[in-house]
Amino acid sequence: MPKFPVVKAKDIIKVLNKLGYEEIRQKGSHKHFKKPGESGIVTVAYHNFDIKPKTLKSILRQAKLSIEELQNLL
Repeated sequence: MPKFPVVKAKDIIKVLNKLGYEEIRQKGSHKHFKKPGESGIVTVAYHNFDIKPKTLKSILRQAKLSIEELQNLL
C-alpha cells in the first residue's frame, strides 16, 4: 500500500470539486461536501496545516477514493 501524501485541506477540496462534489454547509472549521445524485457526505476539517494520515484515510473512505486516485488528481 502506498504512503499517504502530505496534503492540505485546500488541496483536498480542489480534488473534491474536480470530482463533482459541492459544498453544502459549514459548521465551524468543518466543511461538508455532497456529490449530486449520490448518497453520503464528505467532511473536511479546514485548517491551515497538513492533514494527518488517519484523517486523510477517513476523507478518502467517505469519498470512495484510493490513494492512487488522489495522487493522480493532485
